[in-house]
Amino acid sequence: MLKLYHAEPVANSMKVLIPLHEKGLAFESIYVDLHKFEQHEPWFVAINPEGQVPVLDHDGFIVTHSTVINEYLEDAFPEHPLRPADIRERAHMRYWNKFIDEHVMNHVSMHGWHRMVRKIARALDKDELEKLLERIPLKEQRDKWRTVAGSSFSEEQLAEATRKVSVAIGMFEKQLGETAYLACDSFSLADVNAYSHCGMMAERMFPELASREKTPGFLDWVDRMTAHPGVQKALAGPDHTNPALRTFTGEAS
Repeated sequence: MLKLYHAEPVANSMKVLIPLHEKGLAFESIYVDLHKFEQHEPWFVAINPEGQVPVLDHDGFIVTHSTVINEYLEDAFPEHPLRPADIRERAHMRYWNKFIDEHVMNHVSMHGWHRMVRKIARALDKDELEKLLERIPLKEQRDKWRTVAGSSFSEEQLAEATRKVSVAIGMFEKQLGETAYLACDSFSLADVNAYSHCGMMAERMFPELASREKTPGFLDWVDRMTAHPGVQKALAGPDHTNPALRTFTGEAS
């Protein structure tokens, strides 16, 4: 029996939801409401001491971190593979996954925290914020909450994050001019990763970097990804985001 503890269909949660649906695996979906800070509740921290989603429970065996979960799913359920059969193409897939995990995800995330999470943090009074921080297991997460509750990230930090995202989108555009998908001509976990952390929100979040004029290949790939049955099923999952927090563009007030 598979159980997935996850949040809205975006970023790391989306990254695991897509393979589960693409592979046609039956699983119990357990929604963790990040807006109510359920990921820091004792019941959830007992499952994942880091207090982060997603978490896969396979017959009591707990797997955390989305890249690890997706590799585990490939090993445990090799039917309908999302890793290329060719070892060179598989190496390409792992290169892209490493690149996205290390050089894309955190920079897109910084803009998400600055534009969206900052609204949540600033809506909390000082006592509420301190109580929240006391429950967050990871220092890095506590530090980000303190940052966005205060003056937020500096202009220099945000500019550097934008530069990193720009480089990544340029690399995606170049590769997608050579192959239909990132690792090769077939859909793989590299595409799942890139779509979940950048592709699905790039046009809204970074319109100056991703447009039909500047990056046609990249956005054509986004369209193909969005049309995948597994992606469609993942997008149909629970999304309790406050409408006031859905705006990716512009600055947080």
